[in-house]
Amino acid sequence: MTRSPRSTLSRTPAVPARPPRWVLVPAALGLLLVAVPLVGVVLRVDLARLPELVTSDASRAALGLSLRTSLTTTALCVVLGVPIALVLARGRARWLSLVRAVVLLPLVLPPVVGGLALLTAFGRRGLLGQHLDAWGVSIAFSTTAVVLAQTFIAMPFLVLACEGALRTAGTRHEAVAATLGARPSRVLWRVTLPRLLPGLAAGAVLAFARALGEFGATLTFAGSLQGTTRTLPLEIYLRRESDTDAALALALVLMVVAAVLVVVAYGATDRRASRAGREVTP
Repeated sequence: MTRSPRSTLSRTPAVPARPPRWVLVPAALGLLLVAVPLVGVVLRVDLARLPELVTSDASRAALGLSLRTSLTTTALCVVLGVPIALVLARGRARWLSLVRAVVLLPLVLPPVVGGLALLTAFGRRGLLGQHLDAWGVSIAFSTTAVVLAQTFIAMPFLVLACEGALRTAGTRHEAVAATLGARPSRVLWRVTLPRLLPGLAAGAVLAFARALGEFGATLTFAGSLQGTTRTLPLEIYLRRESDTDAALALALVLMVVAAVLVVVAYGATDRRASRAGREVTP
């Protein structure tokens, strides 16, 4: 019995097509453009003095503040960003394109503009800040302001990752659960969110990494008060003028942490893609 070409192709495992060799040239140039400055930082750091440079009181305070605010920011991004991703991925209204544009706008805005926007909203004379100030609540130039600035900048990364994961997962399992009589809330907790976990993990890691490296919006909205709003990027910026060796050492620490986070995030993304591929393959 002769097999048809279509059936033969359907049984052939998918193999990624190799790009043409000339693509390697611009790819290598792009890699060098990113890698050479990073290698330059590593080579300039005095590794013998590294523990001394990164364990000063100011450095430890900045690192501790960055870790605390970035963790808080990540939790806030998850609580607020996952519902946004669900609405964008499952909704069909035309106005959702406008919502997506608003949510993703911080990705293309200069961080300083984001800081100014936060000031106009939560500053003492801002749209909301003037009412909060009347109640004795001041947000600008506080640790809360750091968290808000980081959330404003980092949340689009989580929303993008979660929306992409939801669209990749499809709606078949949710439809089956609804057909069997499960209510929307039960479908969400028992079907949608478990399938979203790999994408959520990747988005949360990216949001944490972006929050950890946030500088412009934080400086504009929260200022640079040691122990209160001076995060690690701000400490690096200030040390750049007075102690270059310490600035490079702190930059190396931030680079290592960010690199580990990015590797973890894209590892989760690859596992999600492999799982989706196995589910689609008959």
